[in-house]
Amino acid sequence: MPDASKAPSSTPVGVDTTRASIARVYDAALNGKDNFEIDREVLRQVATVAPQVNDLAWSNRNFLIRACRFLASQTGITQYLDCGSGLPTAENTHQVVQRLLPEAKVVYIDNDPVVLAHGRALLEENENTLFISADIFDPDTVIAQVKEEGFLDFDQPIAVIQNGTLHHYIGDDGPQIMQKYVDAVVPGSYTVIAHFFDPETPEHSEVARKMEEKFVHSPMGSGVFRTRKQLLELFPDQELVTPGLVLCDDWWPDGPRVKPLNQVEECIAGGVGRKL
Repeated sequence: MPDASKAPSSTPVGVDTTRASIARVYDAALNGKDNFEIDREVLRQVATVAPQVNDLAWSNRNFLIRACRFLASQTGITQYLDCGSGLPTAENTHQVVQRLLPEAKVVYIDNDPVVLAHGRALLEENENTLFISADIFDPDTVIAQVKEEGFLDFDQPIAVIQNGTLHHYIGDDGPQIMQKYVDAVVPGSYTVIAHFFDPETPEHSEVARKMEEKFVHSPMGSGVFRTRKQLLELFPDQELVTPGLVLCDDWWPDGPRVKPLNQVEECIAGGVGRKL
């Protein structure tokens, strides 16, 4: 866990340091520096039931990198809508895809004040990246704003990324949210989703539900672990790219596994879907 002395060099206007931020908690889990004590407290609380909680963030991040690399190298997709960009880390979406396709365009969406203050300039580092402030769980507004910018061509395929975001939506209408995103893009478009996962096995389900209890009742207030059936519903009108919906660490790993996954790594799943 990050050193307790670490904190942003200055507190951006509008940032509530008494309430944990999803983006800052994720940053803390990745050993970043743009987080506060309240954010690290969330991880400490969850660590009381799952000491390896930080591995959720690493599994999520590494899956995103591999999924983006696949899309850029195998599908030719040159347009990316990254919902819930979070704070910049190494290997952000645009860095991965533009390494393979320099012409690829990436739109980042987020409305966290600390992301707006610390992340925007770093994410908009070239003419093919754009940052828009909006609520990713309000797809009508997001899509309208992106279309208004004219940065992406909605007559061509777009990859919609919801990586580590939808588990922070507490409602039951996540599938309806994703349906609106999928309806907005043409066939041949893709979606990338990573999500906290309840494997529904005695050993791992207990860990998942304990983590959920801590996340939801922490200063962050969200972090729902959904079942396989619930996660598949987040891919409407799509076919899943092989190997389908699997543990994030099992989605085309970079090499052979020489050590078993821990209980936490068994509780986050991901998949890539293609619109039919």
